[in-house]
This record gives sequence, C-alpha cells and structure tokens, in this order.
Amino acid sequence: MDSLGAFLKSRRDRVTPAAIGLRTYGSARRVPGLRREELAQLAGVSAGYYTRLEQGQAETASEQVLGALARVLQLDRVETVHLHNLARQAAAPGLSEPGTEQPHPRVLALLESLGEATPALVFGRRGDVLAWNRTGHALTAEHVAFDAPRDPARRPSIPRMFFLDPLTRDLHRNWSELAPIHVAYLRLTAGRYPTDARLAELIGELTMRSDEFAAMWATGDVADCTVGTMNLRHPTVGAVSVDYQVWLQPDSPDHRLEIYTPNDPGSADALRILTQQSGGAEPPVRTCAAGRSTVSRAPSG
Repeated sequence: MDSLGAFLKSRRDRVTPAAIGLRTYGSARRVPGLRREELAQLAGVSAGYYTRLEQGQAETASEQVLGALARVLQLDRVETVHLHNLARQAAAPGLSEPGTEQPHPRVLALLESLGEATPALVFGRRGDVLAWNRTGHALTAEHVAFDAPRDPARRPSIPRMFFLDPLTRDLHRNWSELAPIHVAYLRLTAGRYPTDARLAELIGELTMRSDEFAAMWATGDVADCTVGTMNLRHPTVGAVSVDYQVWLQPDSPDHRLEIYTPNDPGSADALRILTQQSGGAEPPVRTCAAGRSTVSRAPSG
C-alpha cells in the first residue's frame, strides 16, 4: 500500500527548482527535485516538521498545510485528493477483511436498461467484475465464463487479468498505454481504502508476479480512470476501437458502470456481430453529422 511520506517524496523528486522559479545559484545538487528544506520553506512550514511528515513521524497535517504542499508540488486534482486520503491514514487501524461486494440495485437497473446494444461492465472497488451484459462479456473477456461474476470466489479481477493473463494482454493493442492508468487508479483506490486487506493482497500479488506492474507502481503515479480509448485485437471480430466511460452512482461510489461505444464504422459493425452472437438484439444504428455510423445507446433512465 502507499504512505504519505512515500508519496510526498515521489512528488518532491519531480519538481525541479526551475519549474517553480527557485534560484539555485549553480550549486551542486544531490537530489533530482526539491530539497526538503526548500519545499518546507515554500509551503510555509518548518523543515523539521516537514521531515517528520515525510518520515511518518508526525501525527497529523492540517488542511492548510496539505493545501500548501499540494500547491508547491504542483499536484493536480486527483493527486491532491490522494494526498488528503493518505494524510488521514495515521489514525486508521490495521488491515481488516472487507465484506463481500454486492452491486447496488440501482447500478444493476442501469445495466439492465442498456440492454445488449451497448457493451457494459460493473466493477467493484478492487476492479472485480460484479456484473456484465453479454455483449460486454463478449467484448472484453469471452474466454471467461459468463456467470463468473455471480460467484465472489470466481469473479474476474481486471487488474490480475491485465497483468497476469496473456489472453487479456493480447486483446489490448494499446496495452502499454492503458496499463499505467490501471496502476495509477489502483493507487488512488488504495489511498481511499487503506485498511482493505484484499486490496493490499492484490497489490502485493501483482508486485511479486509482474515486473511491469512493480515498475509502474514504483513511480508513485496516481490518477482517476473515467474515460479513454481501448484499441482491441478481438479473437472473433478482429480490430475494434471503442471509447470507455464510467458512470458513478452517489449511493454506491465504489461501484462503477463502464460502457463502451465504437469509434468508427468497422468497430460498430464488430459490436453488432458480437451482440448477435451473444444472443442479444441487434443495436440500432444512427448516422452522426460527420457521416459515420455508430451504435445508439439506450437511455440511462
């Protein structure tokens, strides 16, 4: 899992004096980024206090201090949220076994309302597939049993599949682009749920079994994962390019409904074939102003 001190150091190493207008007068530097003393001065705290923060010896950090550190370290919105999450961990107990995740009925209702016209998956907090429609299953993991998400012991883990399953890796033509996003989002989740024993086990397993995951985790990057593009090499329908977007429900922020829409006419045709082969109704087609055909999306409610 992550710690406040490790995150602060990784971000401090990335901020050069020149980036924030700090003059160094040509002196030799033994650190890649800011020195602790420099960061402390710019954030308006004592060097001793900041050192204790980075070494995990300070009990608390105020909202004002965290805000100042985020400003000097040039953190974006997601990194700032992660910083605050980590700062709250000092008072948190040790790891505990979480309960079995169950998708919220509203999320399942939204998934059902999409029908089979739009591939869709429901993810839990650790990236486990809690539910999917048949087209979503056919698009992303047709080599996995369709009913696997119904059994908590058999639920597909997207992070595990992404780094440990050769078929999943071969499926994604832009794997090297997507993989760091998966790792950065897992770090964000770890900051939100520092006591989740299963999440810690997942991160530990991936670190031990995948050198690529370990290298990406060591960067300290943190990011949300809400929109993006997946370029697939599908074993049944060939090349497919889809955009993914995540819908969140306020009542169940841990559960993410991810839907996929085609980026070009060929991908739209491929999704129609998958829909028919998986037993769903063929999705309607509409023509955009630019003249390309896309699959229409069912209303969300």
